[in-house]
Amino acid sequence: MNLGLAGRRAVVTGAGKGIGLAIASALVLEGAHVTAGARHGSPDLDALGAHVVLGDLTTAAGCQALVDAAVDRFGGIDVLVNNVGAVRPRTGGFLSVTDEDWQEALEANLFSAIRATRAAVPHLLRSAPSAIVTVCSVNAALPDPGVIDYSAAKAALRSFCKSLSKELGPAGVRVNTVSPGPVETPLWLGAGGVAETIAQAQGLDPAAVQAAAVVGTPTGRFSRPSEVAQVVLLLAAETAGNITGADIVIDGGLVTTI
Repeated sequence: MNLGLAGRRAVVTGAGKGIGLAIASALVLEGAHVTAGARHGSPDLDALGAHVVLGDLTTAAGCQALVDAAVDRFGGIDVLVNNVGAVRPRTGGFLSVTDEDWQEALEANLFSAIRATRAAVPHLLRSAPSAIVTVCSVNAALPDPGVIDYSAAKAALRSFCKSLSKELGPAGVRVNTVSPGPVETPLWLGAGGVAETIAQAQGLDPAAVQAAAVVGTPTGRFSRPSEVAQVVLLLAAETAGNITGADIVIDGGLVTTI
């Protein structure tokens, strides 16, 4: 299916690795003009052929600089993909989570998207029909004490996007979220990632933690970054032009509620 993304001007935050890198790569392959924002560069990111902008996207200044760079290079923005996020398992329980921990989780998983969206919306309004797609998480609806601050931040993120969809929809800007379950990324499987952190705290093998995360799910496996990227692209494309305020879950059947 031709998604009609060729020539569209897209900004992707958190594009240095994992899901963000896969989204940026998929957009480039569709012929979009991509501005990829990341804290750190990488050979994989450099190889995309995207316009790479490095900076701290948990800050208002970093988000504004990314949007300004995209507008300077391509003359506007048609698609914003909010992908910045971070999680640290709280193996010591709720009382071990400090105010600084809570603030860190909110900055990465909520305020980054709010700040990038605030910077991009004036341009998205001018280029409408346009789209915002935000990578959320199944933890928005499956609160987990092991990631209590992350779950709360993602629930707030989903609510923010739903509210914004109602404001911007009449102006031609669609706002949707994608909520992955466990995904094969460094966030989960890399050094210091979720599997390794939980394994160290519980005296387990990281492979056992990984297996337990999807045991009993219909597909029995992690999602792949490329699979999440394809859902994001569908929501970014005007072929899905009447989808707004939606949350699309990609989790191998982990969420069992109707």
